[in-house]
Amino acid sequence: ALLRREGLYSSHLSAWRASRRKGSLAELSRTRGAKPKKSPETREVERLRKENARLRRELEKAKTVIEVQKKLSEILGVDLEAPENGENA
Repeated sequence: ALLRREGLYSSHLSAWRASRRKGSLAELSRTRGAKPKKSPETREVERLRKENARLRRELEKAKTVIEVQKKLSEILGVDLEAPENGENA
């Protein structure tokens, strides 16, 4: 009675089920509800990958700063080498 009131018939349901089996209605065959919780190991791997990516970006920034400092010291004629005898500059 509900289906008839909404204008749906058993032939519609049969056609939708056949389409779902063929894979043309992929969204109807997916599971519903909350996603399964990730294992602690998986969460740790994801955290470490994010941290690794962040540290790589910081390293690239530091390398760029060092290169700029080297070029600037060459232009200004400043020696960047540390004193060998332990003197403080």
